[in-house]
Amino acid sequence: MGFFSEAKRNFIARSEEARADIIYRYPEKNIRLLTQLTCQPDESAVFVKNGQVVGVLGPGQHSLSSNNIPFLSSLLEKVTGGDLFIAEIYFVSMREITGVRFGGPLGAITDSVTQMMCEAKVFGDFSVVVTDPAKLIFGSVGSGRQLQTNNAFLDWFKSILLKFMSDAVGELGMQGWSLNKMLSPHFKLELQKALLEQIKEEVDRYGLSIVQFGNFVLSIGDEDKAELNKRNMAIADDERRMKMAQNPAYMAVAQAEMMRGAGQGMSKGGEGAGGALAGMGMGMGMGLANMFQQQQQGVMQPSAASTQSLPQPQMLVCPSCGQGTAPGKFCNQCGQPLAPPMAKCACGADLAPSAKFCNQCGKPAGPKKCECGEALAAGVKFCAGCGKPTG
Repeated sequence: MGFFSEAKRNFIARSEEARADIIYRYPEKNIRLLTQLTCQPDESAVFVKNGQVVGVLGPGQHSLSSNNIPFLSSLLEKVTGGDLFIAEIYFVSMREITGVRFGGPLGAITDSVTQMMCEAKVFGDFSVVVTDPAKLIFGSVGSGRQLQTNNAFLDWFKSILLKFMSDAVGELGMQGWSLNKMLSPHFKLELQKALLEQIKEEVDRYGLSIVQFGNFVLSIGDEDKAELNKRNMAIADDERRMKMAQNPAYMAVAQAEMMRGAGQGMSKGGEGAGGALAGMGMGMGMGLANMFQQQQQGVMQPSAASTQSLPQPQMLVCPSCGQGTAPGKFCNQCGQPLAPPMAKCACGADLAPSAKFCNQCGKPAGPKKCECGEALAAGVKFCAGCGKPTG
């Protein structure tokens, strides 16, 4: 019996009962040199002393000697003559663990659209794989956790996973994800992918990687869901009205309908005029009122730029009184003609002041003379020389 016990101590491997466990701790700490350690193809052996990871061995059979495994020299006990070292040995499975069920509350989550706070919870399953056994052992054993069984390890990991997911859902909300989108089954795969990206860095700190989620469900209470839908519908209705109010085609039709309804109401003594506006909704009525007010202001009050662009009338100087006056035939200050009487040709046509020939008969535009030879001024009725009529 003693022989078999001694022989067993010379061989170290994972026990048959712990084949399915992610972490298996070898029960003995006092290890003899040249002991044979066997790691399966899908596992690694982690050596720990005083809460610190000293070294890691990969798959295969290893003879525990400081000659071929240098880090073992730091574990040797001098009091034993160098034939014994003391360490904890953890076998860590590197295969993917699937179908791990989880679930629990995520706490209060604020919707990015309605700013409403809802108590959320999540449940489903996931698959996980160890990517760095040294990180995993240091993060669990080094921090004082003694994860001796598979259930203890999974319970620990599921608890930190819920915390990571709570933070990740909050981050997605800050990035613009609405709670309605997170709850929708149409975005389930997109949500799972986004959450995996959010928690990847945190999970990696423990030497783990979540491969995928399955049967993933994010939910809130029925009362919160009803209130959230009510608020979202109100916001969507307001946005729809705003878009309609900004559509010129719709506004033209709405304006015509409102005016027709108002006209029909007025023809009945005022009845129905208010109904025309009320039927269009308070928001649309206010939009139309603002539009009409802007149109009326545009007609009644031309802009300063358009007023300045109008041509200003030129002022003339009266030849009689020397005062400024508006263009016309007479001065608005003294009443005298603004232009001297035009000379006339012998044919009776008016002659321009600088004209040399008549534009009607072609005769020279010289001064008209009486029979006595006296020059006649324009517009006189009797000759100043002989007194005969000029006509």
